[in-house]
Amino acid sequence: MTSSVRVESSVSRPMGTSMRALVKEAPGPGAAMREVPVPEPGPGEVLVRVEAASVCGTDLHIERWDPWAQENFGPPPMTFGHEMAGVVVAHGAGAGRIALGELVAVETHVVDGTCYQCRTGRGHVCQNMRILGVHMPGSFAQYAAIPETNAWAVEGLSAEIAALQEPLGNAVHATFVEEIAGQSIAVLGCGPIGVMAVAVCRQAGAGRIFATDMNPERLEMARRMGADVTMQASDDVVGRIRAETDGNGVDVVLEMSGAEPALHQGLAAVTNGGRVSLLGTHARPASIDLSAEVIFKGLRIYGITGRRLYETWYRTTALLEEGLDLSPVITHRLPLSRYAEAFDLVASGHAGKVVLLPQEE
Repeated sequence: MTSSVRVESSVSRPMGTSMRALVKEAPGPGAAMREVPVPEPGPGEVLVRVEAASVCGTDLHIERWDPWAQENFGPPPMTFGHEMAGVVVAHGAGAGRIALGELVAVETHVVDGTCYQCRTGRGHVCQNMRILGVHMPGSFAQYAAIPETNAWAVEGLSAEIAALQEPLGNAVHATFVEEIAGQSIAVLGCGPIGVMAVAVCRQAGAGRIFATDMNPERLEMARRMGADVTMQASDDVVGRIRAETDGNGVDVVLEMSGAEPALHQGLAAVTNGGRVSLLGTHARPASIDLSAEVIFKGLRIYGITGRRLYETWYRTTALLEEGLDLSPVITHRLPLSRYAEAFDLVASGHAGKVVLLPQEE
């Protein structure tokens, strides 16, 4: 019986039958490095040698096993992680659009292509979506098998920057749900995606950009990425923004924190008839006065999840080709074996993007 898998003959690191992977072994806090079988790509899949896998807040939820992870992950045991870039080293049956040896980034939302949303151009909210590293084995490993349709060919970028295209896409989607050129912007929450949004707004020709956070290090990064005015989130954010905009408020609010006080600040700081993009997810339900904060102000509010498939990827690629520089966002590069340190850095808030390097010992 012949194999349906074609394997690259010139892989720089020989591919054996087992690999190192970070596995969520059972419900509860923690994770473990294990030797597991190298996955075999199925029909329509490619096998990717993972060169860079950045750590997301979602990964921290899974490692710490909070209520969100308990409800959404797995089931264990399973490799997790989802932001990745690597080299295609094998094709499953029917795959081959992307050549062996090509560097790819990965769209982590795996959609069915047949539901109402997918068939009407809204695959990013597919009814039957699965997420790499949440519902299926992920990227904190030396190799990962993914649908070829989810592989995005990359040219001219390092693997570390290529891996950031997935979270960058969240920032791009939130920013460009409407046009922003010449608009005044408030970015509330300057974690990695928030500071990427600042850089995207600057690159795209926004007017004044305001940025808020509780962490001085993150505010400093926001300034480096192009914010004109940075503020402690605990200060009089609304008063300062109103004073800086002749009392009008900003045209656009990008709420990236998932903190209820920031939500109310954003709704108060946006001008009448303005736009609010909500990307930050809330740990508990938020209460708002719809009449006073939304309806009577005539606001347009967008819930942002993932990336529009694949419109956002084309726009993200164009921004990078035009010179968008994400390198300041990467503050730490660690081998996969130092995963515990990586999670602690993300939890501390004293890091931008932490990138794990599965091919390094």
